[in-house]
Amino acid sequence: MTINAMTAQQVTQKILNNEPLFILDVRNEEAFQDWKIEGKSLTYLNIPYFDLLDGVEEILDQLPVDQDVIVVCAKEGSSVMVAEMISEEGRDVSYLQGGMKAWSEYLEPLKVADLRDGGELFQFVRIGKGCLSYMVVSRGEAAIIDATRMTDVYIRFAEEKGAQVTHVFDTHLHADHISGGRELAEKTGATYWLPPKDAGEVKFNYAPLKDNKIVKVGDTEIAIHALYSPGHTIGSTSFVINGQYLLSGDILFIDSIGRPDLAGKAEDWVKDLRETLYSRYKELSDELIVLPAHFMIMDELNENGTVAEKLGTLFSNNHGLNIEDETEFRKMVTENLPPQPNAYQEIRETNMGKISPDEEEQREMEIGPNRCAVR
Repeated sequence: MTINAMTAQQVTQKILNNEPLFILDVRNEEAFQDWKIEGKSLTYLNIPYFDLLDGVEEILDQLPVDQDVIVVCAKEGSSVMVAEMISEEGRDVSYLQGGMKAWSEYLEPLKVADLRDGGELFQFVRIGKGCLSYMVVSRGEAAIIDATRMTDVYIRFAEEKGAQVTHVFDTHLHADHISGGRELAEKTGATYWLPPKDAGEVKFNYAPLKDNKIVKVGDTEIAIHALYSPGHTIGSTSFVINGQYLLSGDILFIDSIGRPDLAGKAEDWVKDLRETLYSRYKELSDELIVLPAHFMIMDELNENGTVAEKLGTLFSNNHGLNIEDETEFRKMVTENLPPQPNAYQEIRETNMGKISPDEEEQREMEIGPNRCAVR
């Protein structure tokens, strides 16, 4: 029977379209429980590769015959071998091309909206890592916010839109993934903007992104308005785009809020976090569409795959925005924390320019789920 290589893009499309897919994950149980491909219409079987070396006969009756079956491993090799064994038993099967490493790196560009006075706003969903980045395109220019290290994806997309990347922003110094901001700026000649309060230890030049700074994209009235919003980091900065969209960075998510501990300053930054969420954001229009830099769970994706919700809706439904008692809030964001991201200290140092790991080392540093939120 046939063996197919299924790409991360093809798997993503199945997830976004709610198509059933059966995943045979042959990584060890700990790796599977820590981080796996997720989706509303997926079913799973986790059998470590080493338990299948003598054959797959004993698991065949657990594999459905009425839907696609895909074998998944860390890098691809083990899944190919298992898929070959399943094929030899007379079953059609696929394997994930590039394994979970490819899954971690795939970006799905989705259009959020057309903007007033022309221009478009796109969200890049890194579905395997929970990272969200953005591109504003207007009159031949493009601005990118919170780019991942897969910089060629953005450059190709901008070229397809007939746009030159002129501005690159990071809402804060990231700790869970390696920023592509500096590399994008170097490749395109764009200006790289970074909040100065997060840049005290960086080893490169940048343009300081300060409160109330307005950067225009193209020759239309599409203004990216910076809003100082500390709490996740001391320099965290949100953006209001076109008076319609709030890019909240890692401060506010759809179903959770940002954690304040990834620079070892949780107790110091709790007050800033609360002030941003309960005061600064309260002064904004409830009609703003919140576009965060991450999502935690697949339920946060809308039907079209984007992650977005009105600010007023979040003030009604997000538990982190509805804790009146300050002591209870402090306890939630300092004691109720998930494990810290893998290699987060090394990731921060990479984003500061202190260390320069090669591509494979960067991949290893980022392996694992998004852990920037608390709920």
